[in-house]
Amino acid sequence: MAEIKKVILQNGKTRYRTVVDAGRDENGKRIQITITKDTKTEVKTERDRILHQRSAGTLILPSKITLAEWLDQWLEYKKRDVEESTIHTYRLALVHVRDRIGHIRLQELTEDHIHDFVDELVAAGRRKGGEPGARLAVSTVESILHKLRSALRRAVVRRLISVNVASDVRPSLADKKADRRARPKVKPWSVVEVQTFIRGIEADRLHAALLLCLMGFRPAEVVGLRWECLDLKLATLEIAKTRTMVGNNYVLEKDAKTEAGERVLPLPGPVLDALKRFRALQARERLAAGEGYTDSGYVVVDELGIVRNTRHLREHAYRLMAELEMRRVRLYDARHSCLSYLANNGVPDHILAAWAGHTNASFTKRKYVHVDVEDMRAAATAWDGFHGGDRKAPV
Repeated sequence: MAEIKKVILQNGKTRYRTVVDAGRDENGKRIQITITKDTKTEVKTERDRILHQRSAGTLILPSKITLAEWLDQWLEYKKRDVEESTIHTYRLALVHVRDRIGHIRLQELTEDHIHDFVDELVAAGRRKGGEPGARLAVSTVESILHKLRSALRRAVVRRLISVNVASDVRPSLADKKADRRARPKVKPWSVVEVQTFIRGIEADRLHAALLLCLMGFRPAEVVGLRWECLDLKLATLEIAKTRTMVGNNYVLEKDAKTEAGERVLPLPGPVLDALKRFRALQARERLAAGEGYTDSGYVVVDELGIVRNTRHLREHAYRLMAELEMRRVRLYDARHSCLSYLANNGVPDHILAAWAGHTNASFTKRKYVHVDVEDMRAAATAWDGFHGGDRKAPV
C-alpha cells in the first residue's frame, strides 16, 4: 500500500496525498486514483472507502465523460434491442438534452440539473421547425425524460454513476394541468364517425386499404402488405412485414416489431369484398399501362403499380376527411377506434391483444380502449331502474 506523503503547495499550504490501486479497466489497463486531502486522517478515510468499494464491486471510478458522450454510447448499445426507426426517434428526442445539459459531466449531473431542464423544456421547448411560440407538449417532455432515465439507468449498471438522478423527476402537476387546458386531446373517431367515413369512401380507389386501417392495423402494416400474404379464398391476412417512414424522409422495410406482431387474422366480409375488387382493378390498370406498370407485389400501390408509403396513405385519408367535412384525426387513431369497438362489444381481452399484435392484454386495453358517452348509455339505463324501479306514487 502506497505511503501517505506530505505535499507543500506553492502558497505554502500543507496537504497529504496517496495513490490507490483501483484495479483495471475494460482494456486491462491499470487504474490508479490519487487522493489529496488536508489531513492524513481524511486521506486514510477516503482510501479505505475506495478499497472497500473495490472489494464489494461497487466502486465508481472517476470519469470525465459528458452526458452527451454517454448518450452516444447508449444509443449504440440500444441498437442491439430496437429497430433503426426507433433509434432515429430516440436521437431526435434527445436533441433537447444535448442542447441544454449535454455538456455537463455525467458524474457531476444532479437531480437539480434534471429538474431545471424539465421546467425549462416545458416553458420554452419547441419542436425543430415548429411554429414560433409553439411549446412542446408535456407528454413529449415526459417521453424525452423517459429516454433520459433509461440512459442513466444503463450508466448505473456500467458503474459510471452510483444513482439515477432522473428517476424521481417529473413535470409539475401545475404544468400538466396547464398543458391539458391549452392542448385539448383529440379524441379518436366514435363508431358513428367511423361508419360515416366508411360510407363516404366506398367509391375511392384506396377503399380497401383504408378499410384495413379501420380494422385496427397500423398504417405501416397496411402499406407493407403484399398480395401473397392474403388468402382471398380462406379470407385470411398475414401480417409479416411493415414499411415505416424514418424521419418522413425514407422508407424502412422490416419485420413486424415483435413476435406477437406477426399474426394471421380473419377478414370481415366487407373488407374481403373490397380487396377482391381492388385486385381486379389493379389487373385492369396493369393491362392498360403495359410495360409502364411496376409489378411490386404490394397491395397499396398507385395506378402504375408504384408502392405507396404511410405518408401517402395519411395524406390521402386527410383529403377524404376534408371532402366529407369530417373531423380530422390521425389515421393511426383509427386503431384506437377499432379496438375500443371490439372491447365494448365483448371481444375477450386475449383476442383483443392478439388482434392488435400485442403480448400484453392489459397494455392493449390501457393504451387503445376508450369509452365515450354513448358507450355508457346502457349504464344510464341501469340507473333508471335503480332510481325509480320500485318507487310508489306519492299519497
